[in-house]
Amino acid sequence: MSDYKFIVVEDATPAVRRIALNRPEKRNALSNALRGELFDALRQADLDQSIGAIIIKGNGKCFSAGYDLSQAPGEPLPRHVSPGEGIWPRHLVDGWFEMWDMATPVIAQVHGYCLAGGSELATACDLVYCAEDAQIGYPPVRAMSTPDCAYHPWVMGMRHAMEMMLTGDSISGMEAAQYGYANRAFPAERLEAEVLTIAERVAKIPRDLQALNKRVVHRAMEVMGARAAIRSATEIQALCFHQQSSRDYMKKMRESVTKALDERDSKFADYRTAAKKK
Repeated sequence: MSDYKFIVVEDATPAVRRIALNRPEKRNALSNALRGELFDALRQADLDQSIGAIIIKGNGKCFSAGYDLSQAPGEPLPRHVSPGEGIWPRHLVDGWFEMWDMATPVIAQVHGYCLAGGSELATACDLVYCAEDAQIGYPPVRAMSTPDCAYHPWVMGMRHAMEMMLTGDSISGMEAAQYGYANRAFPAERLEAEVLTIAERVAKIPRDLQALNKRVVHRAMEVMGARAAIRSATEIQALCFHQQSSRDYMKKMRESVTKALDERDSKFADYRTAAKKK
């Protein structure tokens, strides 16, 4: 296997490959470089006929707190996308749909924060298993924009999706399983072992059949309009950045990411400001 800077790749068993996001000091922020490595590792695993399941997890205290808001503006995107308005959400959605279309089942192992882009990465996986105390949410709706990948109504239904959109609040791993975002939630100390057990069961099914098993579920979602709706939502997200509220917020982000995030969430007393609640 290739050496990577921002991920760690290992074979948990002969048939299960595990990819760990490895920027724990940055809460596994999804920089362009990290995502480039992630997709390289995913493609290699998808081509490997001995691999029957892929697990994505995060090293350190969380799965991922989202996209890297402090990376250099000129850092190249991990994939080509046609230029123009909404290039950012369009290239992200292209990546998440690539994961949908892979032959190999991909499993998210979620603990700690799973926010914004982290929640989108987990959603792109075929199966999602959470620690009971995980925190899953999309806080950027409070100050910046709608999601890059508007998966919420498709996996959680209208009411739960609407509540998350209108509050930006997180849900726990247990709630994620109840709402349909995740398959199941486990105590944090059991999560890795439980996910590996499930991955081993998935890997017992022949790869050629498993590719079609994935496809039958995704095709059903597409017939109901999921792919078209998620792609159309990238245009709505692009419109957000033209709104005065978003422009004001982005100016604050350019001045100080930490200060802008604290200001965004302090009135709700959650996420990074939870410990500051009086």
